[in-house]
Amino acid sequence: MSKSLLSLLKVLSFIGLGLTIIPSILVFMLVISHDMHINLMGVGMVTWFVTAPFWINKNN
Repeated sequence: MSKSLLSLLKVLSFIGLGLTIIPSILVFMLVISHDMHINLMGVGMVTWFVTAPFWINKNN
């Protein structure tokens, strides 16, 4: 796998992680609704689980 593709996967993975952490804080602060929280966390979870296996624990 090329380095640029690997870098893109890492960025997408961390965006997915962000989408699982940040909505929880925003719903606690009453910035977003609970329904939006569920949707964002679902997208973040899928993004993380689709992109992370390609670069975690890979021996180069």
